[in-house]
Amino acid sequence: SIGDNGMGGWYSYRISKAALNMATKNMSLELKRSGVWCVSLHPGTTDTGLSKPFQKNVKPEKLFTTKFTVSQLLGVVESMDVSHTGSFFAWDGQEIEW
Repeated sequence: SIGDNGMGGWYSYRISKAALNMATKNMSLELKRSGVWCVSLHPGTTDTGLSKPFQKNVKPEKLFTTKFTVSQLLGVVESMDVSHTGSFFAWDGQEIEW
């Protein structure tokens, strides 16, 4: 999120995530009229090929299996209601500031 960027760098990655966040917010406003909810989810660092190059900097207890990540995200989604639309949530259900 913009709120936790204390290092700079990673321009393309950060810009694409900012666009995704705006798309989530914008779509949530329009889709809510049709009864559709729209949220962004942060899965945490999941043990996949994408995260391999960065795993050395991740504490072991913060590197999740895909099974754990899917279970957590399903639980987060199942706990939501319409009041959550347009927001961003972490794997543990905590709301993340934009």
